[in-house]
Amino acid sequence: MRTVSTVRTISLLVIVMLLATLLAACGGAATPTKAPEPTKAPEPTAVPVELMKVSAADCAYGGAFKSIEALDANTVKFTLCAPDVAFPSKVAFSAFAIHSSDYLEKTGGAGDLLDKPVGTGPYMLDKWQKGDSVIMKANPNYWGDKAQSPTLVFRWQKEAAARLLELQSGTTDGIDNPGPDDFKVIEGDSALKLYPREALNVFYLGFSNLVKPFDNEMVRQAIAMGIDRQRIVDNFYPVGSVVASHFTPCAIPGGCDGEEWYKFDAAAAKKMLADAGFPNGFETELSFRDVVRGYLPQPALVAQDLQAQLKANLGVTVKINVMESGAFLDTAKTGTLPMYLLGWGADYPDQTNFLDYHFGKGASQQFGTGFTDVHDALSRAASLSDQAERNKIYADANGLIKKHVPMIPVAHGGSGTAFRADVTGAHSSPLGNEHFASMKAGSREQLVWMQNAEPISLYCADEEDGESLRVCEQMTESLLAYKVGGTAVEPSLAEKYEANADLTEWTFHLRQGVKFHDGSAFDANDVVASYAVQWDAANPLHKGRTGTFTYFNALFGAFLNAPK
Repeated sequence: MRTVSTVRTISLLVIVMLLATLLAACGGAATPTKAPEPTKAPEPTAVPVELMKVSAADCAYGGAFKSIEALDANTVKFTLCAPDVAFPSKVAFSAFAIHSSDYLEKTGGAGDLLDKPVGTGPYMLDKWQKGDSVIMKANPNYWGDKAQSPTLVFRWQKEAAARLLELQSGTTDGIDNPGPDDFKVIEGDSALKLYPREALNVFYLGFSNLVKPFDNEMVRQAIAMGIDRQRIVDNFYPVGSVVASHFTPCAIPGGCDGEEWYKFDAAAAKKMLADAGFPNGFETELSFRDVVRGYLPQPALVAQDLQAQLKANLGVTVKINVMESGAFLDTAKTGTLPMYLLGWGADYPDQTNFLDYHFGKGASQQFGTGFTDVHDALSRAASLSDQAERNKIYADANGLIKKHVPMIPVAHGGSGTAFRADVTGAHSSPLGNEHFASMKAGSREQLVWMQNAEPISLYCADEEDGESLRVCEQMTESLLAYKVGGTAVEPSLAEKYEANADLTEWTFHLRQGVKFHDGSAFDANDVVASYAVQWDAANPLHKGRTGTFTYFNALFGAFLNAPK
């Protein structure tokens, strides 16, 4: 057994020997040593992002898309079930703006997505003061030309006279839709400037064939002959307005091909209504929203005039029902309003935007049950690239719409915008999508715009009203865009695109270096996700405000995995 002192002695000898060995290895204790160079940390390895793809098993579900896929981080390909010559124009529309896939997930497809958009546009949301204003700030990291005014404010007022008064007093810098009597006032004021807007719109009296007696085609035809539309235009519309010979304005290719609408003939209308079983007329309700539009500048007065005409010419007693704007639009889509006032302004200059949206197989039920002969004609026309051949089919479609009378086209309304004279870059757009980032309000730091109504939400994939769309267009962007103040399609989030020979494959090459307002990078997966949440009804983010996504359904035929 070793004693403690022996152990200590051995331990000291071992330590001395180890120290000697270390000193020898280092060249001796007196030799200075150089610290080794620090080892460089390895470059981080990029984690590959999984590229998104959404596809249908086949095209039997009835929609336009076969697949949407990210080919790489900067390339997206859409494969269609049939050719679509208007596809670039549709893609440019603000309902198909691109949202951050992360933000879509974070919001669950609703919630903050409706009130606090995160886009890529020249303006970004500061705050939406419900009932008062939407305030936007210039995006300092915008990829394109920076906004001219640091602050953009949207306000609203339904009365045209009140909007003009605000413009004259200088509390706003621009207004939408001056009243019919205000055009001359503005033109005579050197402090103001009027910008007329081309009448690419239509105002119509709609019917639902799900509600009696409008399920009877003869009743609808009788009313079509029993209304003096020229009287309405003469009394309630500004200069530049015309009676509608067809649903679509004649400036749109194929819009006015085929038979013109019924001529006013009160006696013939009265006889037809009697032949339909209503010699003494009937009672019904006429619904509308008291919101001024370029296609309907004086809604209440027009409603009252129609009420008087229907009573005098056909013996029809009409009760007027004024509804809140959002509730009216939501209810109209269900086909439960027997008779109502509505209209449409061009989103892009093609018949698919007018006819397919309203009368195609993917249209809402606002007119009740659709007409299969119209569906077939519109599907054939949309799949052709030869405009002359398309126009022949649109002539047939216009004739069928006249026969079935789902609505009565009344007017293509002249309208405009007005601005203070010192606002540079001011303009009106035939599409109603004025671009405020290109405007400067004199020496003022903010540009104040006054429109007809408050937006319903700021997630415009699931909205249809012009007030919501115009606000969204300042903050969110689509793959393509419309030329400022015009209708031509030009690059936006996609720098370029190409299609195959039969127009069924469209490939978009994305602009690089673009950031969303929250600083996240824009890439191909954002494009796929933004379309997928609309297209696929089974997607957990297919929510929005109402979940109807009316534009997508109307322009692209049907939802994937739609409920049975």
